[in-house]
Amino acid sequence: MDILFLQPKFQERIWGGTKLKEVFGYDIPSPHTGECWAISARLGNESIIKNSSLAGKTLLEVYEQYPELFGSLHPIHFPLLIKIIDASSDLSVQVHPNDDYAFDHGIDSGKSECWIVLAAEENASIVYGHTASTKEEFIQAINAGVWNDLLVRKTVKAGDFINVPAGVIHALGKGIMVLESQQSSDTTYRLYDYDRLDDQGQKRQLHIKEAIEVSMIPHVEEKVQVPFSYLGRNKITRYVSNKYFTVERWDVLESLTMVNESYQLVSCIEGSGTINSQPFQKGDHFVITSLAKRLRLDGFASLIVSRV
Repeated sequence: MDILFLQPKFQERIWGGTKLKEVFGYDIPSPHTGECWAISARLGNESIIKNSSLAGKTLLEVYEQYPELFGSLHPIHFPLLIKIIDASSDLSVQVHPNDDYAFDHGIDSGKSECWIVLAAEENASIVYGHTASTKEEFIQAINAGVWNDLLVRKTVKAGDFINVPAGVIHALGKGIMVLESQQSSDTTYRLYDYDRLDDQGQKRQLHIKEAIEVSMIPHVEEKVQVPFSYLGRNKITRYVSNKYFTVERWDVLESLTMVNESYQLVSCIEGSGTINSQPFQKGDHFVITSLAKRLRLDGFASLIVSRV
């Protein structure tokens, strides 16, 4: 039980497409599949264990029944959620609450997240931040509907990293696929949805009041530094490390051996190989449990690794 491979869940979205099937070969439920919940212990959307004596159990069941697999840090709720998102059209402009706001309003946690861009069409862009200097200016712009003046857009390309702390106004744009590491929360406050209609001819619900309450005003953009190091020819890139998660990319080009100090959540985004003699390939997701004291990776692969 040192490595647990997972069967993800898929979510249909108004803005979803087919790239999860085209790029990763997943059996998606429809041509409007927006999200692969790759490593999830959220009730109702749990990943299923595929191997070992725990096969068939959900990640939530395993987390609750086998705490020794998850080290000394063992919050009541599984703390992270890993997704792959296919934005076939623009996502709504949204914002997430921080922990303090969440706890004050009966929500299990806030939602800070980060994106690694896996693919992007030419000139694809995201919404990231806004131009308002004060809360009053922010509200005036919303009431006037001057979204092009209020929202800041940035072009992105494959390989980019974007950190999205709670409180940051954001949205993925059309033609972008990302791997998202986030706090395990599904609380989203929609600020703007382009006045589009769902398949019932209805506009989706907005959460203007809540979005105003939790948004960072003014928007302050942190400087992101992405250090890297080499273990032999293998490159280890650290995208972010904060109180919620550490996210790294491991580019494996030759045999890699390392000590494992706690459990880690892994997604293979390119190539194939073995970990502790167990094979994996592009599109696989697995948990390295705390029982795996040493790791040996072989093959040619790129892995996104997240941990608390």
